[in-house]
Amino acid sequence: MERSLDWVEGAVHAVDQRALPGEYRIVALTTVDQVIEAIKTLSIRGAPAIGAAGALAVALAARRHGGDHAAVRADAARIAAARPTAVNLAWAVRRVLGSLADGPAAVLDAALALLTEDEQVNRRMATRAADEVLALSGRDRLRVLTHCNTGRLATVAWGTALGALRELAQRGRLESVLAGETRPLLQGARLTAWELAEAGIPHRICVDSASSAAIAAGLVDCVLIGADRITAEGDVANKIGSYPLALAAARAGIPFVVVAPESTVDETISDGASIVIEQRAAAEVTSFAGQPVAPAGTAAYNPAFDVTPRDLVTAVVTERRTLRPALGHGIPAAAARLHRRGWLDGTAGNLSVLVPGGRALITASGRSKGELSASDLVAVRAETGAPVGEWGRPSAEVSIHAALYRAFPNCGAVVHAHPPHATLVATQAGPGSVRFGDFEIVKGFGPRGAGPFVLPVLANHPDVPRIAADLAALCTPDSPPALLIDRHGATTWGPDLETAHNRMECLEMLCELHLRSTTTGGGQS
Repeated sequence: MERSLDWVEGAVHAVDQRALPGEYRIVALTTVDQVIEAIKTLSIRGAPAIGAAGALAVALAARRHGGDHAAVRADAARIAAARPTAVNLAWAVRRVLGSLADGPAAVLDAALALLTEDEQVNRRMATRAADEVLALSGRDRLRVLTHCNTGRLATVAWGTALGALRELAQRGRLESVLAGETRPLLQGARLTAWELAEAGIPHRICVDSASSAAIAAGLVDCVLIGADRITAEGDVANKIGSYPLALAAARAGIPFVVVAPESTVDETISDGASIVIEQRAAAEVTSFAGQPVAPAGTAAYNPAFDVTPRDLVTAVVTERRTLRPALGHGIPAAAARLHRRGWLDGTAGNLSVLVPGGRALITASGRSKGELSASDLVAVRAETGAPVGEWGRPSAEVSIHAALYRAFPNCGAVVHAHPPHATLVATQAGPGSVRFGDFEIVKGFGPRGAGPFVLPVLANHPDVPRIAADLAALCTPDSPPALLIDRHGATTWGPDLETAHNRMECLEMLCELHLRSTTTGGGQS
């Protein structure tokens, strides 16, 4: 594939992205100032592409200044500041400056190596992202919405999110693409549509303000975007308009996937509020093609980027790993709380949450609940417990979780833990049931009819699917959202993880009250 920018006879050659789609034009940049101007005016744009351009600009500076390292570093500082949000630019500048002591030729070699690496990285992450999206969506052929431009024009070659679309198309797994027009400079309408047409991929341009409506109407299976900066915890800065797409995707229950190289992950910050958001000129909004579209003197709010919070990001795919900020759905935090209570001792216990596509996310087998992270979670088919993809082996009790998801349509999360009082009550009662007195805390399990509050106590079989089968035989629409397992703790569930967690807290308190009252003769069992 032809590169979008390269080093040719002592100059930086780049596709002038301002000229497309009307004209495919190559500009030759021979000075640092010309490269900085090209980056600022978006002649060269896209986080990986401006990183590569920045690296080549340092090579220009090194050739011009020779052994004057201070002058080279001064130019490098100006290059890195050309666009503040995209972390790739400063990263690339720092990387090639590492060769400065070895002379201008070494700096150029480092920059050229970065260009070659970028194309290789893009192809690896595109393959990984295609696999991820197919696993998340569970569809044979996908309808994908993308935003801004993340293709070969935004990188050295191939592309990030658009590279993943190319990969899906080559596999015959892409039905169509909706490309957001991407205001104010229309990178989607001008550039992404041009690349999709070049690749022969079926597509339509989508008015930015209609993107959420398209998602709500069921016309989209997945949102796939790139990024300019990603925090260590998974907040994502991308072209303005990405955040509302994430909100719409979350509301519709479809994946929101970010594809970006490791160089876009900024490990120095954890919170998206720390990302500097570039503000663009008002004229980009108040005029079009040089003609005013707003009254003279009208001010404009024109940020170049917005930040999507981590809890709305289904997955971040790089060339070497997949981060799943939103797929944690609070599981690591809830597990840590229960671990501190001593209810998830060591690797025992497990939690799961229902996620889009008929799947559930459950803790992996043998993982410490006190040190759990999103990477310690496994995706399974909610109603069968069968693993999805190659994310690891799910907890041994996955069949119990699957039985609950099958039996209760409103079940959105399951918690299995070993709180001491609940475990003792289950052990004393043995298989059968426990009848609790009319304690006020029973209200924590939701509305119930008149009469005693009775919880089943399942037999504890070494063959866990037998426990799940016993559970399935006992389930009725009126079953309380909790159960005990003889010598094996307790399980609660609810529409979300917070409710399931709170019910576990209520169950443990209920069992403590039950034990105290039966000791004094005031309870029933």
